[in-house]
Amino acid sequence: MNTTAIVTLAVLVVLALWALAAYNRLVRHRNEIGNAFAQIDVQLKRRYDLIPNLVDVARKYVQHERDTLEAVIAARNGAKSASDAAAARPMDAARIAALAGAEGTLAGLMGKLNVVVEAYPELKADGTLQSLSEELNHTENRIAFARQAFNDSVLEYNNAAQQAPTNLIAGLFSFRDAAMLESTTKEVEREAPRVNLA
Repeated sequence: MNTTAIVTLAVLVVLALWALAAYNRLVRHRNEIGNAFAQIDVQLKRRYDLIPNLVDVARKYVQHERDTLEAVIAARNGAKSASDAAAARPMDAARIAALAGAEGTLAGLMGKLNVVVEAYPELKADGTLQSLSEELNHTENRIAFARQAFNDSVLEYNNAAQQAPTNLIAGLFSFRDAAMLESTTKEVEREAPRVNLA
């Protein structure tokens, strides 16, 4: 074998090893996204289990607020369906967007439910409701942390898939960009508080 053939073979081996390492890195990042979404999914299921209990407690006190209560349950069911669909394919940007939209709708209706609770002092004072609300608040905090971990995993994956020369391997093996799960309260978080002293 001549020197040119040895050098060519060595270059091909190095390129093959690099391609294999790049592919494995992308697979690892993709799997990390799946794992991170699984953590969100656990907390979402916990929230979805708590909401009907909260509505049942409220229903005892506010019979004429039936529309609000039924809307909360419908939004919960829609969000649960979107969550199940996203859990099946957490790399699918459309499913993640649908989940974010469904969670936004649910958050808005949970806000309406909170207004209803505030309007009924006896309901607000109910021990079961207070306990469920506290548990729901803790779950919301865990969802926020899990969402951040998911978004961090998505960022690492997208960076790996988009950076040259790994983007060549990503394109060759159809590694598509993943979507971040946006906060359902993003608009509220960005609004400046209004103070009216008049």
